[in-house]
Amino acid sequence: MLESNYSSCKLEAGTDEAGRGCLAGPVVAAAVILPHNFKHELLNDSKQLTEKQRLMLKPIIENEALAYAVGFVYQKQIDQINILNASILAMHKSIDQLIEKPEFIIVDGNRFKNYKKIPHKTIIKGDGKYLSIAAASVLAKTYRDEYMEKIHRDFPEYHWKQNKGYPTKQHREAISNLGITIHHRKSFKLLKQQYNLDV
Repeated sequence: MLESNYSSCKLEAGTDEAGRGCLAGPVVAAAVILPHNFKHELLNDSKQLTEKQRLMLKPIIENEALAYAVGFVYQKQIDQINILNASILAMHKSIDQLIEKPEFIIVDGNRFKNYKKIPHKTIIKGDGKYLSIAAASVLAKTYRDEYMEKIHRDFPEYHWKQNKGYPTKQHREAISNLGITIHHRKSFKLLKQQYNLDV
């Protein structure tokens, strides 16, 4: 069973991102403040859930959270500042939009930058330990998947509806055969043997 809070603060926000390892599309982060009495037996790290379970949990989280928000950092900026900084920026963007100001922030992973002097704690595999980080992981993943499915319509040859921009064999073959799109991250190793790509 996941724990509700790390700190004793009433307004503790959990934050997590999705899409760090993708070759295309944005990195997306969410921040969620849950009530202390929130419980849901299904809520877990989004990677442990099926797509159907994530989509079922999304409106429950949004309806029951004290506050939630989602932040996007797109491929052009990822290429400029690198994926780690882009992931942290996406988390900051999501926290920026919360209608309640958090008193404490818990972060999935081991890297974060101070946010407006609010104390924080990084927690490795936090999305499998704390409800608010798990909820953030579900929102980040579902919002990002929705975005990738939308841009798939313009570039169906890359199969983003299925692979969501991750480096599958099918995705790499499309890059090899067709080159890259405006949505690809040029700073990433897009092919196993990196040739001169048509950028």
